[in-house]
Amino acid sequence: MPGEGPSPEALVRTLGTQALPLFFTLLLALLLVATVLWWLARRYAVPRETDDLPPSAYLLIRLGLGFAVVVGAAAVFAEAAEVLGDGHWAGKLDQIFSEAVHQSISAQTFRIFAWATHLGDTLTLTLLCIVVALLLVVQRRRWLALAWTLAFIGNAVLNSTLKAIFARARPLHDETLIHVQGFSFPSGHSSGAVVAYGMLAYVLLHSLSPAQASRAGLPVVLAATALAFTIGCSRIFIQVHFATDVLAGFASGTAWLAVCIGSIAATRHYRQPRG
Repeated sequence: MPGEGPSPEALVRTLGTQALPLFFTLLLALLLVATVLWWLARRYAVPRETDDLPPSAYLLIRLGLGFAVVVGAAAVFAEAAEVLGDGHWAGKLDQIFSEAVHQSISAQTFRIFAWATHLGDTLTLTLLCIVVALLLVVQRRRWLALAWTLAFIGNAVLNSTLKAIFARARPLHDETLIHVQGFSFPSGHSSGAVVAYGMLAYVLLHSLSPAQASRAGLPVVLAATALAFTIGCSRIFIQVHFATDVLAGFASGTAWLAVCIGSIAATRHYRQPRG
């Protein structure tokens, strides 16, 4: 009928043909959001010399922020899971988007994202986990080394469990592309990158003096955000995951990262000597 808008299939296909501009637009928006959140955290969750609030009040603020992140990320994951539960219709849109991406990107773009995806490989993240844990142990920060390691292990268990529950097949494509075994939902690279590079940013900032952390904090957070987002999106560009897989991976990884950082903050608070 005249006046009707484009069909969902046409809209999704159009977005897929503009996948690279869409990626950069979403990345810029995400970095702006991260900047605002960093400013709010520095403004309301970091003690200042002129404040009268006790340390326990700041702990509650941080845990409250972490809880809000967990709830928000869980809501996003639940929405992605609900879409997946719609069956053929949702799967059809995912497949249309995946095919449109493949048809629209250049071979050079494919190679770049195929390289970037290795930064989220199990081997890469395992080596990162081991190296940083050993450095923390050498620095006599054993409890932080334990927390760092448990963050990786916990996310791996969580992702494997979710994959087994949803048991979604990976995208179908021709034989010229990369093939990966295992279930698709949620994306392990996406959740793993969020947890690994988010925790790495946290550890780096807590290895600096307060003055150094204040100066380097935002660049470190933005770098970790951009890296995790790029790794997750690379799975769509090389067609080993659907877009909803990656979105759900980002959500589950963000929720687990918030739980880990909140737990560390609580541990740091109660480990401090009382005067």
